[in-house]
Amino acid sequence: MDLLQATLVVVVLAPGVVFAVFGLLWLTGWVPSERVLSRVTGATFSSSVFGLAAIVGKLLWTRTPSVEVAFGNWFAVHNYHFPLVLMADRLSLPFLGMTVVLSGLIGQFSATYLHRERGFLRFFLLLHLFAFGSLVAFAAGSFDLLVGGWELVGITSVLLIAFFQQRTAPVENGLRVFVVYRACDIGLLVAVFAMHHWAGTASFAAGLPKLTGGQTVIACLLLLLAAAGKAAQVPFSEWLPRAMEGPTPSSAIFYGAISIHAGAYLLLRVQPMIAQSALVSGLVIATGVITAIHGTIVGRASADAKTSLAYASLTQVGVVLVEIGIGWKSIAIVHVLGHAMVRTLQFLRAPSMLHDYHMMRSASGGELSPTGKHLEDLFPKGMQLWLFRWALDRGHLDTILDRLVVHPLVRLSRAFATLDHIGLGQPMPRQREAAISGRSSAGVGGD
Repeated sequence: MDLLQATLVVVVLAPGVVFAVFGLLWLTGWVPSERVLSRVTGATFSSSVFGLAAIVGKLLWTRTPSVEVAFGNWFAVHNYHFPLVLMADRLSLPFLGMTVVLSGLIGQFSATYLHRERGFLRFFLLLHLFAFGSLVAFAAGSFDLLVGGWELVGITSVLLIAFFQQRTAPVENGLRVFVVYRACDIGLLVAVFAMHHWAGTASFAAGLPKLTGGQTVIACLLLLLAAAGKAAQVPFSEWLPRAMEGPTPSSAIFYGAISIHAGAYLLLRVQPMIAQSALVSGLVIATGVITAIHGTIVGRASADAKTSLAYASLTQVGVVLVEIGIGWKSIAIVHVLGHAMVRTLQFLRAPSMLHDYHMMRSASGGELSPTGKHLEDLFPKGMQLWLFRWALDRGHLDTILDRLVVHPLVRLSRAFATLDHIGLGQPMPRQREAAISGRSSAGVGGD
């Protein structure tokens, strides 16, 4: 392993090592101070930024297209093998740089924002775990390893949505997001399985798997399902405003910058496969167009700043999907980087922005002129009223997701839990609760 490869390994593993060390110390009963956490976080991501800069400089100097680090196979069964390969190329390097820069900035911002918050350590542990999962997903040299980072990003997103666990709403919304993630991630898992079955590999370090025309269409449609779920594209858009229950720093880095663009990265990685099928390209473009229109209309009826910014993010990611479907990879990458930086700043400035707005309103002596009035005037009054009602209900997507995704999966989970209790010979959950209540009542009566 040369110096360049070692640098890539350090950049990817550093947040994971910090998470593991502080997590183990917390389990032993030692809780670090806020100053220690913030300084370690700053040092970790600052060193990662310099490491990535060194990699980019070396690749430009030597005109090498990528740097790869192979650790062999995690396991192998007959013809199936799970390769551990890290790769930094022209596609992954911008996303890696975006992750370490924004994670470091959010870490420094959160040190003040969450000062004396009782979940301070929990937030920073999840921040490092999220950064580690994102770096693994973006630097993975195979879809197998990408799945691992993808799942880490998902679980940390859910846990940070439910960060304020003393209230019911954040926990319920976190569980709802978890259900949507589970439903859509099936597409990624089945696509990886199909690649192994058809091509014998899911590695893309030496090129994408070789598939036939029909196989390519099926694999791309499955990956589009996974990408749409992670990027909150229609019809899975309504988990995004629910994710605003988390702290503002996590909303900024997850749903304004990194997590919501993971789906775009997945589609960019398989863009040559998408370009082979007019059907898949058309579906990617249609998904992006519908989502952009949906986000624009619903965002104008949002009652709070964070939800409005969430729909603005959703709209821009929809435009990115259109660019990917057309084949404009370079434009899509630049769009993602620019959008991530701007949206992170907007999320972090949301409280100050509201204060500035009220100051401007007072200084102007009345109402400020609303934006987009010329677009509204294109529709008759009856249509405007209908669109307003439709936007208030967020396009009825909540109801659709409840009936077709959330409730069926919850019922299925409960059915599996029932089978587990029957197989173990344990009382059913409701029976156990009744038994506990009965013993408690008996105890109270006896006293």
